[in-house]
Amino acid sequence: MNVIELKNIRKVYEDGETETVALRDISFSVREGEFMAIMGPSGSGKSTLLHILGFLDKPSGGQYFFDGKEIQSYTENEMAKVRNLKMGFVFQAFNLLPRTSVLENVKLPLLYSDIPEIEWDERALKAIEAVGLSHRVNHKPSELSGGEKQRAAIARALVIDPQVIFADEPTGNLDSKSGKNVMQIIQKLNEEQKRTIVLITHETSTAEHAERIVRIMDGSVESDKKVMNRLKMDDEYVK
Repeated sequence: MNVIELKNIRKVYEDGETETVALRDISFSVREGEFMAIMGPSGSGKSTLLHILGFLDKPSGGQYFFDGKEIQSYTENEMAKVRNLKMGFVFQAFNLLPRTSVLENVKLPLLYSDIPEIEWDERALKAIEAVGLSHRVNHKPSELSGGEKQRAAIARALVIDPQVIFADEPTGNLDSKSGKNVMQIIQKLNEEQKRTIVLITHETSTAEHAERIVRIMDGSVESDKKVMNRLKMDDEYVK
């Protein structure tokens, strides 16, 4: 089953009489349980594509089906509900609240859900355990390393049990060891929990944790290939 299906997606930005084409006839699908990386250099259109995939922006043309429903048939309120309940987001900048604990940060998406408050702590602790951060549950972001901050952000994305996790350059602010650790955790979520993951990156070493790489260049799909030598999980990093 395809969770995501794009057909000839275009995005054009208009500034007076000037038009800038950011995406040109993008077509691909993402199966349930698949781990796909979208690669491309700065300015290639991958961030614009992520914004459309995550219901943060709308295409100028083409069709986008999420969970079998075309995006144009959603109202603004329905799009917000899907974004809050069916999509988890992990960003390069972590976006953690600085004065609250890991537990409270991870619980934030539950504020906008229909999940009873009595279940919030249990769900958050389970998500924190899944990323190996139980020993930091009461710590504030300032007391965490960069890799631990990103683990907390991943746990926050997991807590609502989303259909898709979108990871936007999740290793961009990390050193190589912490970055590998984070990618191993994301890969583990895909392999062991069958999470559907869409990763945005410009780094080949990061993309090779995925099953498939779609390369974007100048707003178009340059290639769409399976990863033949997918990186294996390393017990040294996945705790």
